[in-house]
Amino acid sequence: MQNPDLLTAFIVIAAVAIVIQACILIAMYLAMRKSSERMEAIATEVKSKVIPTVELAQATLAELRPKLQTISDNVAHSTTLLRSQIGRIDATLNDVIDRTRLQVIRADELVGRTLDKVEETTDFVHHTVTSPVRKLSGVLAGVSAGVEYLRNHRRKKPQGEGVSVPQDEMFI
Repeated sequence: MQNPDLLTAFIVIAAVAIVIQACILIAMYLAMRKSSERMEAIATEVKSKVIPTVELAQATLAELRPKLQTISDNVAHSTTLLRSQIGRIDATLNDVIDRTRLQVIRADELVGRTLDKVEETTDFVHHTVTSPVRKLSGVLAGVSAGVEYLRNHRRKKPQGEGVSVPQDEMFI
């Protein structure tokens, strides 16, 4: 009922498959062991190069830590001092600005009052000195013109003749 040849063929095929699998597993084991050895060699090389560097970095950081702390404290102290000084400077500048404004206002008022006085003085001088001087100058100019006329009129008159009357005056 069962075919013995078929059963034998199946057992042979299964045995060959098991042998192939065993070979693959052995090859994988060997490849893994070779990779593991390479990784260990690389890890050893990395450790030999990295560990001294890390140790040097740790030693440097250990040395620098107190110095960095001192620098940090100094910066904090300087910042506090700077803030207080800036506050003082700000107060001083505000005081100077307020005083300057007050002085500018005073100077403006002084200049305004001075200009008003100059204007009043100019008006006073104009009314008390300039106007009378102009009037006097006008009167003197009139007198001077009259004297000049009389002088010229006497020179033109021939001697021995009577008073000559200009023709314009004859019709008066």
